[in-house]
Amino acid sequence: MKNLNSILVIIMVCVLNTAPIFGQTTAKKNKIIADSETAKSEFIKSDPLMKALFDKAYGYAIFPNVGKGGLGIGGAAGNGVVYEQNKRIGMAKLSQVSIGFQAGGQAYREVIFFESKNEMDRFKESRFEFSAQASAVAVTEGASANVKYTNGVMVFTMQKGGLMYEESIGGQQFKFNKL
Repeated sequence: MKNLNSILVIIMVCVLNTAPIFGQTTAKKNKIIADSETAKSEFIKSDPLMKALFDKAYGYAIFPNVGKGGLGIGGAAGNGVVYEQNKRIGMAKLSQVSIGFQAGGQAYREVIFFESKNEMDRFKESRFEFSAQASAVAVTEGASANVKYTNGVMVFTMQKGGLMYEESIGGQQFKFNKL
């Protein structure tokens, strides 16, 4: 059983890293961009106060379709669009492998706000990763009212479907590709 779990982890890591955003077709990129605009609208619709976050953040990355699943060993993956000073500058890939108490599957949206150029640059250099203890705020009306940046970053998620017992974003890694 232990060998099977090890093999599953290796397979998940390979799968999450073999479909990098760098080889995406124009049609796929355009779909991700359109989905990101829809996701931004949905975030603001769910919590109108988020409009100010989008307007004032130095930059942000929107992942409109993140799929996550696991049973003891889990993983997540998604593609998104990166904005700096409200201008689209690139695409990004999110990947995550986790081990621990978790069961189920879900689809969600994620937006990461960057408070300053320093955090944005770390993300663009693909040196950005969430620690194991990182967590996100689930978007509901008014959820953004009292949220503050932590280490220059603020993260929100919005459930799209599915059910999963686990709410951490720890271990997420990102790869950036300039447009």
